[in-house]
Amino acid sequence: MKKIVIFASGTGSNFEEIVIQSLRGNIDAEVALLVCDNQEAFVIEKANRYKIETCVFDPRSYASKKAYEQMILRRLKAIDITLIVLAGYMRLIGPTLLHAYPNRIINIHPSLLPAFKGLDAIGQAIKANVRVTGVTVHYVDAGMDTGRIIAQEALAITPPYHRKKIEHEIHQIEHKLYPKTIQQLLEERL
Repeated sequence: MKKIVIFASGTGSNFEEIVIQSLRGNIDAEVALLVCDNQEAFVIEKANRYKIETCVFDPRSYASKKAYEQMILRRLKAIDITLIVLAGYMRLIGPTLLHAYPNRIINIHPSLLPAFKGLDAIGQAIKANVRVTGVTVHYVDAGMDTGRIIAQEALAITPPYHRKKIEHEIHQIEHKLYPKTIQQLLEERL
């Protein structure tokens, strides 16, 4: 069976949806590991609930980014993974992992890239007074949300903007688009 690893730093709503879709057979792969850089993240509790192995680390305890990515790489090589899925992972992926897994690391971002890269994309969209935002799944490269786009879905928004409502609607799109895109990528790798 194919194996995917999820990198996350926060609450884990996309993590949990991917796990559920995997358990239901809608994603033809096992979620084999959670990699988390935040020892207080709620996603760890979710991983424990689903009995998914975790690799939780504090980047500050390593001499360099290369050092902690080498530790992660050793864990990944032992599992023989097909795909790395970023789901709210709040760090840029460095050359150690990018070179080891070219075109095998993907991310989801709450905007229609290339618009509103980086942190608080929803807040950026509201501040820009846009009428359309959305969700993008893209390959990860060395930049911040600059990798080749795989899939996008738009969301119309109108003033007055209600951030919580927009966040809810964005999450609804993410929870459908990400598992569907992951499955399509897995099918391409057969």
